[in-house]
Amino acid sequence: MPQLRPRRYSGGARLYDVLSGERPVYRVGRTRAIELLALRPGDRVLDIGCGTGLNLPLLRAAVGPGGQVTGLDASADMLAVARRRASRAGWDNVRLVEGDAARLRDLAGPGPFDAVIATYALSLMPAWESTWEQALGLLAPGGRAAVVDLSLPSGVGLPLRPLARLACWSGGADPHREPWRLLERDLPGATTETHRAGHVVLSVGRRPGA
Repeated sequence: MPQLRPRRYSGGARLYDVLSGERPVYRVGRTRAIELLALRPGDRVLDIGCGTGLNLPLLRAAVGPGGQVTGLDASADMLAVARRRASRAGWDNVRLVEGDAARLRDLAGPGPFDAVIATYALSLMPAWESTWEQALGLLAPGGRAAVVDLSLPSGVGLPLRPLARLACWSGGADPHREPWRLLERDLPGATTETHRAGHVVLSVGRRPGA
């Protein structure tokens, strides 16, 4: 069973960016996480569950032409959109790989990576804890990691919970999983932020080492 993308992502890949609520709701998570990663020109980045490539422009701008971005996703249809995005921009240092994140260590290519990021992906995966452990193993000492995912709104956002539950259900995400807790556990001093009344949660940290 593919880990990264439920079958529902295949047929709607071309419309995903329009219908997913990216700009009004979810973009803040990816932009803020990539900002906190503090990527540098020449860095090598692994994007787990890259989907249609919404992270690619931000990651490519940060690492520059001398860096490398590797994106992994289980959906051929989602990756086709990402490949068109990279091709139109002329990014020859963006590598996109189709495959199950359960085999992340084999598919990602030679490590280590200076940074790894998973945006709205770990909440979809059956073996999400194993995927995180493999990602951590591919991260260079001193490298940075970011996890962005979904929770149910709280506080002033409580009236929006039914809508958030519907969004999670339609995308196949488990809003109770809290995958950012793995990063907080394994990377001391991690920074965690909540946005959109707690619906979007991100955590960014650095692996101990050089």
